[in-house]
Amino acid sequence: MELSGSSAIVTGGASGIGAAAARRLAALGCTVIVADLQADKGEALAEEIKGVFAQVDVTNTEQIAGAVKAAADIAPLRALVNSAGIGWASRTIGRDGTLESAHSLEAFTKVVQINLIGTFDMLRQAATVMSTNEPDADGCRGAIVNMASVAAFDGQIGQASYSASKGGVVGMTLPIARDLSASGIRLNTVAPGLIDTPIYGEGPDSEAFKANLGSNVLFPKRLGSPDELASMVMECLTNSYMNGETVRLDGGIRMPPK
Repeated sequence: MELSGSSAIVTGGASGIGAAAARRLAALGCTVIVADLQADKGEALAEEIKGVFAQVDVTNTEQIAGAVKAAADIAPLRALVNSAGIGWASRTIGRDGTLESAHSLEAFTKVVQINLIGTFDMLRQAATVMSTNEPDADGCRGAIVNMASVAAFDGQIGQASYSASKGGVVGMTLPIARDLSASGIRLNTVAPGLIDTPIYGEGPDSEAFKANLGSNVLFPKRLGSPDELASMVMECLTNSYMNGETVRLDGGIRMPPK
């Protein structure tokens, strides 16, 4: 699918995986809406790639609508990358046998609201606008990539909320792809493994920690780069025969229990 001259939205686009995807989309000729909570980083990236920053909390449906409208006002919206998300680590029950030490229900709900419901809300609003585009020669009006995680398949101890949210993203991929096929919109999901993003911090201690993590990867024995992940995202967006799939990008790792 040709994306030049189109608009695109990347949630969580101010840094890490989202920023790498935003740069790739801009290189393909898209005007990118960098949708994120981080105004300083988001505005800087938008200026760098000649895009537009939109401050978006993906649990706020009105802010999502604003970003979608901003994209459609610039050019036909043909690409969406749902990269916004948060992690969480907490065991289901505590060691002292009290409910107070069990996994916070509020925290579980928050993770699902951001990672799963926020992804769906952005998807449904963007797809609605995409459905009004003129189709290309293949009948395609747009393409969407959601971001899951290998935790959807082999979540570790303490990842109940995160794995549930990302498992939901995987689980809705095929039925939504089937829904959207009638409008000529493709949907795929990428499930990354250990990707080198700012979440790991900086400095010698951080590098040693990342090297230790990378030693567990099947091959190559290192963390993946945001650009390697962005390359797979672009393949899912531009390859017109790629639809309804969840692709692991993880160097072959299968996460241990802890």
